[in-house]
Amino acid sequence: MLTSRSDYTSTPVRLSVIIPVYNERFTLERIVERVLAQEGSPGIASLQIIVVDDCSKDGSREILQNLAAKYPQILAAYHDKNQGKAGGIRTGISKADGDVILFQDADLEYDPGEYSRLLRPILEGEADVVYGSRFLVSEYRRVLYFWHYVMNLALTTLSNIFSDLNLTDMECCFKVFRAPLLKSIPIRSEGFGLEPEITAKIAKRRFRVYEVPISYKGRTYEEGKKITWKDGVWAFYYIIKYWLIDDCYSNQGAEILSTMSTAPRFNRWMADEIRPYLGNSVLEIGAGMGNLTHLFLPRDVYIASDIDPVHLQALSSRFAGNDRVWVRKIDLGDPASFAGLENHFETVLCLNVLEHLTDDLMGLRNIFNSLKPAGKAIILVPQGKHLFSNLDKDSGHYRRYDSKGLESRMREAGFAIDRLFDFNRPGLIGWGKGKLRGNSTIGKMEMKAFDHCVWIFRMIDKFLPWHGLFLVAIGKKIG
Repeated sequence: MLTSRSDYTSTPVRLSVIIPVYNERFTLERIVERVLAQEGSPGIASLQIIVVDDCSKDGSREILQNLAAKYPQILAAYHDKNQGKAGGIRTGISKADGDVILFQDADLEYDPGEYSRLLRPILEGEADVVYGSRFLVSEYRRVLYFWHYVMNLALTTLSNIFSDLNLTDMECCFKVFRAPLLKSIPIRSEGFGLEPEITAKIAKRRFRVYEVPISYKGRTYEEGKKITWKDGVWAFYYIIKYWLIDDCYSNQGAEILSTMSTAPRFNRWMADEIRPYLGNSVLEIGAGMGNLTHLFLPRDVYIASDIDPVHLQALSSRFAGNDRVWVRKIDLGDPASFAGLENHFETVLCLNVLEHLTDDLMGLRNIFNSLKPAGKAIILVPQGKHLFSNLDKDSGHYRRYDSKGLESRMREAGFAIDRLFDFNRPGLIGWGKGKLRGNSTIGKMEMKAFDHCVWIFRMIDKFLPWHGLFLVAIGKKIG
């Protein structure tokens, strides 16, 4: 009936390999054939090879056209102007349809025969991202330029300082990702800024990162190596830039959840208001990235659910190893999502989710059916119809509620109302200002400033003479 969040499958996956190409006519055919040979290797059920020609001038494009016509696994893409390695990877990600995405250079420095080893931490459920490392112990590597090694070491060390990781080879080409997670990261940099940008963003999003030692057959400059000291300078720039800038999500809803993760005091305040009503078996609807989930643990049974694959991956990563937390995809508006969960829980948590449904009554009935007799639903919704704003629209809200409307809807679904109360009256001021300005996002600096004042807001909240920004209803299942 349920699937443990830690019960990852080691079933072979579809692997999308992205190969950016610029003037590689002498190696392109050989590297493609070596990649094709990996189909059916341990962990690889099927291959998609996305080769992106970055406006080559040496005949690489014509070779790619012939390869794409010959092998159905190849998806060829062509740039009209040179966009650098980052541009090639960006195009490849947009076209990838695999479960896992791997970066492969078009030269012969990195051996596709090591794909299975690189995939293993992901398939075993231990990692979200895997970096190859040329500097961990491996069978062999070609001895080349000392100063190139020093530049790599310096950039990796600098990246580690600002990302708080302990990588040994940030600049390594071999990088492997769970596809939904990588697709949720915007890539803004150009050229060789790709490596430090992605590293900064996966660190900020707290992905589980593993390194795997790889062999390395580096090229000399006479053999076609392209990277120079200028690329090192640009890498330094991007390390600093993406340490300063929080630009980690393509989706605004995820960005808002990320902003909320910077407000731990506010999250604790909300959790403290809700915790007294929780039973020992809990279903959380719309758990997002687990900003509140961890504050409600431990419980005998806790299911954290969501519909967004990125959020589900984040939850699975966050609660790895906790055998009392289960992650499940549940759509509040779809009764089929609740199959097998009838009369199952003492408590269902639904915080900031109901307003996203066109049919909120159906959502409430699904919650009602999943509760045990005398079980409780804890419903938190945005309050104040007059406060509906651009931020509501852009967040996918269909409505804001008032106490009479929410109570009526819950009674119609079968609930008896135990309690109805306001939450976060001080937040109404900031929300009102945001509406007047036409804001469609919550600034991280504003959220952090609010969070630092939560200790005051908790003391004065119940004495303020207006409604809270949120409305909380405790509904009991009768019968």
